[in-house]
Order: sequence, then structure tokens, then C-alpha cells
Amino acid sequence: MSKKDYYEILGVSRSASESDVKKAYRALAIKYHPDKNPDDPNAEEKFKEVSEAYSVLSTPEKKQRYDQFGHNDNNFSGGMNMDDIFSQFGDIFGGGGGSPFDSFFGGGGNRGRVNRGSNLRVNLKLNLVEIANGCDKKIKIKRHVSCSDCKGTGSSDGQIHNCSHCNGSGQLKRVVNTMMGQMVSSTPCNHCSGSGSAITNKCPKCNGSSTVEKEEIIDLNIPAGVLSGMQLSMGGKGNMAPRNGISGDLLIVIEEIEDEFLKRDGLNINYDLKISFLDAVFGADVEVPVIGGKTNIKIKNGIQSGEIIYLKNKGLKDVNSHPSSTQRGDQLIHVNVFTPQSLTNDEKDILLKIKNSENFKPKK
Repeated sequence: MSKKDYYEILGVSRSASESDVKKAYRALAIKYHPDKNPDDPNAEEKFKEVSEAYSVLSTPEKKQRYDQFGHNDNNFSGGMNMDDIFSQFGDIFGGGGGSPFDSFFGGGGNRGRVNRGSNLRVNLKLNLVEIANGCDKKIKIKRHVSCSDCKGTGSSDGQIHNCSHCNGSGQLKRVVNTMMGQMVSSTPCNHCSGSGSAITNKCPKCNGSSTVEKEEIIDLNIPAGVLSGMQLSMGGKGNMAPRNGISGDLLIVIEEIEDEFLKRDGLNINYDLKISFLDAVFGADVEVPVIGGKTNIKIKNGIQSGEIIYLKNKGLKDVNSHPSSTQRGDQLIHVNVFTPQSLTNDEKDILLKIKNSENFKPKK
């Protein structure tokens, strides 16, 4: 696959919105679709090229890595095939699970009828320590898998025949008039769910659906530095499509549990430290919380309220950084001098004696 710039391939700027990227891809995909260009041997390669560009620029995490590393990132090595494209972008034109171009063309044989199961979405709560260091998690999910009794056919006796409504094509077609002229509109057959097959005797375990619900334990490896709201994906761990189709994905949405003392700000961590007036005057050694524990810091004498003490490399790792990188953000300690609101008579007498001292007057 060409290493040509993805933005250049789609003809969009680097500041293009998600809708602009989608619109550009739609137009180019129609232009280069192999079914529309049967006599052009280069059309399929161009079609793959624009689809690869769209797969990266339409995914926030991939786009961020591409903007940072370009083609040097090993995740962008190319090599998409037609099944990848048809299964991955099945909803780009609002389709129902088959080829994303079935509503514009007559489909591409079995290639255009890839049945893909629905995605599953789970929320995963992580505390600041787990986010900072990365972690392994186990989650329990229920998903649809192939029925073991009928081996995913839905038939109790293995007798499968062509659907009489679509003649085994899996598609119901009709001619529609568009601004580009007459085209064949093709939608998945609602009688066989696009499989093209029908059964006489239903499997009693799955009632002919070909899938059953199963509870599974999924092992997750969460990288360090994930953000709240970030979505991670595990391919093939969603629901399986009927008749041994392609499984959807498991989408893991990160939810950060707010820490009682430490507040995240990008890669940095903020902490508000309150010290007494005398500690500000004379200096002190104080203990402060950090990610995963505590540490001692030295307060210099004469420190002012509002000053910031930096603990270098005590923040969070960039989730897009190289796994071997040790670079992290910082922890910022915001110093606040506490002013007492009630004093004893002896305390008042002591403070009144020094109130008018030149050393206790603000410097101009």
C-alpha cells in the first residue's frame, strides 16, 4: 500500500472535521468501487487506499497516533483486504450489515454480504493508580456465540436450503433513481437476515437463531495514561452474527474514579497543600500524597501563598507514548497559607507585639 499522506489521499486538510472526512471518503469510495469500475484494474487498489486512509482518520486514537508518528507507526502498515473494508465500514452509508455500497451497487457476490454481529459496550472504572501504571483487569460479559449443538447453522438436522424470498442471494434488490442515474438498491433480506439460507427443522437449543448467549470472563490489559471517556476496542469479542458470521467488537469505555486529594490535569497532577503561618515563616518538612503513596517535601522559609512546588516526573504517562518511555507529567503542589480565624488572648498578645514590625509588612 502506498505511503502517500492519508489527508492527501482523501483530499482533506489536517483540520478537517469528522463529517468532512466521512463525506470525502463516501465520494471517493463510490468513484473507485470495483463494481462500478469492472474494466479498471487500478480501481480496486485506489478503493483500498482511500478505505485505509479513512480507517485511520475516522478513528480518534488512530488519527492522533498518525498525526504524531505518521507512517512510522507500525499500526499503519497497510494491507487492508476487501473483506476488511466491507465488514469494518458497514454503516458508512447507513447500511444494515452488508457491504457499505449495497445501496448504490448490486453488491459484489458473497464479498458484499458479510454479516457482522453487534458491538458490546462496557464501562470500566479505574482509580488514579491503575491509570498511572496501567493494569490487568478481568470483566464478565454476556455475548452471543455460535450454537455448539447445530454448529452455528440453526438447523437440528443440518438441512439448509436457499431462502425462497431472495433465491439464496441474501439481498432484496430494486432499481432506484438517483442524481447519478439509475442504480440498483440492495438491502439484506429480512426473511433470512442476509444469510441467503433457510432451515426446515430448527435447532431446539438456539430455536433456529444459530447463536446462544454465553457468559465469558475477558482479560483486559489497560495501558498507562488512559483518559476518562476513552474507548478501547477488542476485535471479535462482541456478539456473533447469525449463521457463523463475523463477531462484533467489545468496546471498553474508561471511567476515571476521582481521587480524594489528587486532581488530574492532562498528564500533570494537582494537589492543594495548606500550611500554617509559622511553617510559611520558618519553613518545614511536610508529607504530601503522590500517586500510589506519600512523600516528604521541604517547605522553604518565607514561602508565599500561591507558590507552586514541582515534583518532576510524578504525574501520568502519555497513553500514546512508546511502552518503554519513562517520561511522565509532573505533580504540582499549590501552597496555601492557612490563616487562623480564632485566637486565644495569649496568642493575640504575641502577634500584636510583632504586628508593626517592619519584617511583617508587605514589601512594595
